[in-house]
Amino acid sequence: VQLQASGGGLVQAGGSLRLSCAASGRNFRSATMAWFRQGPGKEREFVAGLFRSYGRAYYGDSVKDRFTISRDNAKNTLFLQMNSLTPEDTAVYYCAASDRAILSSMTSRGAYENWGQGTQVTVSS
Repeated sequence: VQLQASGGGLVQAGGSLRLSCAASGRNFRSATMAWFRQGPGKEREFVAGLFRSYGRAYYGDSVKDRFTISRDNAKNTLFLQMNSLTPEDTAVYYCAASDRAILSSMTSRGAYENWGQGTQVTVSS
């Protein structure tokens, strides 16, 4: 699976953005898909994920109730709707895909073999 992330930009605190990740490849429907982010001087962290085709979403603690992950299998596209953004959400956001991740590992970077190039999100105060 090849991934292309887009939708980042500059937004004021309290605002919203929607990220997209276009995927090419034959296994999108069954792949575990996720968003990670890496802020300045920080480790890359799990933001949200969808485990295989089961539909249930998982979120990092810092984004619960503010971010929503979804996928459109007909368009091979993964989305991340981000609301109530704060300066702490400033980061490069990456989409990731895996054909072999297991549920217990899906929040780990090492579980994903395919990564997009990243899109910058900057939230001003």
